[in-house]
Amino acid sequence: MLTRRSLLFLSAAAFATGIYGQSPARPKLVLAIAVDQFRYDYLTRFRADYSGGLKTMLTQGAVFTNARYEHVPTVTAIGHSTFLSGATPSVSGIIGNDWIDRASGKKVTSVQDASVQLLGGSENPTGSSPRRLLVSTLGDEMKIADPRTKVVGVSLKDRSAILPAGHMANGAYWFDNNSGSFVSSTYYFPDLPAWVKEFNGGHPADHYAGKQWNDTTFVAAGPKLYASLPASPWGNELIEAFAEQAMQSEQIGKGPQTDLLTVSFSSNDYVGHKVGPDDPAVRDMADRTDKLMAKLFAFVDRQVGMRNVVVVLTADHGVSPVPEVNEKRHMPGGRLTGEPGDTVQKALTAKYGEGKWVLGTMEYGVFLDWKLIAEKKLNRQQVVEAATEAVRAMPHIFRAYTYDALLHGEITHDFIGDRVTNGFYPARSADVFYLPEPYWISGKTGTGHGTPFSYDTHVPVIFMGPGIKPGVYTEAIKPNDIAPTLATLLSVETPSGSVGRALSEILK
Repeated sequence: MLTRRSLLFLSAAAFATGIYGQSPARPKLVLAIAVDQFRYDYLTRFRADYSGGLKTMLTQGAVFTNARYEHVPTVTAIGHSTFLSGATPSVSGIIGNDWIDRASGKKVTSVQDASVQLLGGSENPTGSSPRRLLVSTLGDEMKIADPRTKVVGVSLKDRSAILPAGHMANGAYWFDNNSGSFVSSTYYFPDLPAWVKEFNGGHPADHYAGKQWNDTTFVAAGPKLYASLPASPWGNELIEAFAEQAMQSEQIGKGPQTDLLTVSFSSNDYVGHKVGPDDPAVRDMADRTDKLMAKLFAFVDRQVGMRNVVVVLTADHGVSPVPEVNEKRHMPGGRLTGEPGDTVQKALTAKYGEGKWVLGTMEYGVFLDWKLIAEKKLNRQQVVEAATEAVRAMPHIFRAYTYDALLHGEITHDFIGDRVTNGFYPARSADVFYLPEPYWISGKTGTGHGTPFSYDTHVPVIFMGPGIKPGVYTEAIKPNDIAPTLATLLSVETPSGSVGRALSEILK
């Protein structure tokens, strides 16, 4: 006869193993996909076109309809660093694609690393690494928990391959426009793996010579062809083919542990910048991405079985409509005239005398020369305020913030101010940070992104696989929630800088 104590023990044991059904086995693979410059509304506007991977995720996954980034600028490096770290730039240190290094006074990229060398490229021997990322990623925490874990990142862009994969990755690979090959750096290994050399030896980029797309005929093999491929469907095809080869050669998902493969499809961004979100080419790219994802899923299914795979999909940012298109709609917006860096240079020269006051302007930030300010024995805060006032006076500038106002939190704390604050890291951020009015962009052609407005921040977030409850979830979340959710699902430590929450509503 069972005693009350025995019944309690059996009840606890049954609960632990899942009395209402077997607990899902630990996944063999996490497949983390980012589509560069993929607005959320591409899922709804083009829904009727999808018959492949996007359709699968929309029908079988947990779909969040209101995921928005909580930082600015909304650019590639920050979005990709956020993806699997859960951190904002204020914590991760990745404040943009590029910034001015205060020590050297020179421009650096988010992954530039002079201590390592490029492997496999024909030019630019300086390599790239995740060393500027100050926090851990999901892959790092997975490898700390189980050193057998394999982590690999793939993209056309170095930052998009490196930042999601993290510090401890087995490898990150990106496309070199000069050689038409996939490359890496000595941060990961002294030489490219044999399988990468073999893949490159097949000259896959050359296969697109003579192809046509969107009224463009791609020229003969060589650097001109390679440089044109990113802004075409063929760039994404190269990424998918390389991801398959990486998975097969590295035996990803074949061990007793859970592995991580990060894939970032870059070509959507290159095309989108040229033509904007309303152009038929963007719709065609979305449709082709849907089919490429289906191809990747089919390969993964053959390798490890999709029932053993958790997939997460997001984008690093959205994009603004082309101003000329908005004008026809009677919507606000336009193209900014004047360059804030030139405006600041003229204003400071007029007020304080000759000198190269501006070191650089990038992604809504103006960087001043602190050494020059010190040499002239000027008050830095006053000089920065003068620079900021000059930017504020420019047409169609929505807001402009000084370095010190952001440092001390002396700003309006609405959603815009909070997103600007989340993008501020004192050791790297600009002296003046400004935002254009909604729908106003720089550049004479095409379009851009980077603002705190919904067209730049609203992106897809979809989870699919074992342990995930499918459905449509309308509550507001942020992409920062992806990393802690996956960490919870895998029972590993949450990445060190994460500001997100585990999306418990989708976890079985």
